[in-house]
Amino acid sequence: MRLFECGSLVPGCDWHTRADNDAEIVRRVVDHMRQDHGETAIRENMVDNIKARIVEETKAA
Repeated sequence: MRLFECGSLVPGCDWHTRADNDAEIVRRVVDHMRQDHGETAIRENMVDNIKARIVEETKAA
């Protein structure tokens, strides 16, 4: 299971998501960034930053 914690990208945000694959996590994070953080344009470097912060759940503390 893969895990993304938004606080690793946006300090202070407690939102997180889990999925079997990175593509689903990126989709969910992009939705979250638009809805909760007001991002209107998701640039390629933002997607790269999201992907860099996705971890195996067993590695997350």
